[in-house]
Amino acid sequence: MTALPHVLVAEDNELVSGAMRVLFEETGHRVSTAPSIAETVRVASSDAVDLLLLDLGLADGDGLEVLSRLRALDALPRIAVALTGRDEPEVVARCRAMGCHAVLLKPVPARELLRMAREWLAARD
Repeated sequence: MTALPHVLVAEDNELVSGAMRVLFEETGHRVSTAPSIAETVRVASSDAVDLLLLDLGLADGDGLEVLSRLRALDALPRIAVALTGRDEPEVVARCRAMGCHAVLLKPVPARELLRMAREWLAARD
């Protein structure tokens, strides 16, 4: 039996992270949530992450800092996806440069997010 894919939701809004937890758990994923850069790094460095859904605006700073810290710890997720309310080209370019597989404009429809997550996880198996 294969292990359930581990999805880490880095989001400081409890309603959003809670909804994502339910969405992904009900579709066969193991889910962790983290409201801050520090907590996201702690979780990801102690439990390998298949898919990181990374809000760029975390309570303690710029969410992309998570990727810098995880790279230094050799603990990057298999797939990192930035979630942002800003779609300016420079924001997208910065996310891509940091290693994000995709940059999604919030709010992302649940069905669409699940479809993309399935594709990303299947492509990396």
